Amino acid sequence: MNKLYTTIAIVFAFMIYVNVELYRDKMAIEKTNDELLGKIERLNQDFAKNNQIIADNEQSKRELENESIKRQERINEQLKNNYCANERVPAYIADSLYNRAKSLRQSTDTSQLIK
Repeated sequence: MNKLYTTIAIVFAFMIYVNVELYRDKMAIEKTNDELLGKIERLNQDFAKNNQIIADNEQSKRELENESIKRQERINEQLKNNYCANERVPAYIADSLYNRAKSLRQSTDTSQLIK
């Protein structure tokens, strides 16, 4: 009978040990889960903030482009009656202006940054 009680006590102690270890594992998993959820939330906030920055930059780009178009139209209107307006522009000046405009447009092109 003592062997039976001893066996039952050992099995009972082993069950308690297993339950305690399972509880500790569960707590560790919940802690890790909470940490990961916090990181995901911070990443989502960063993502939303970055998307807002991109949208603001795109809006600013459109506004600057519209302003540039309006200015160009005013310049064209002012040059319409100017005697120099119909003169040929030397190639080196035209190339220089073209390259400068091209580099300015490339520096404001955010579509490549998004990829």
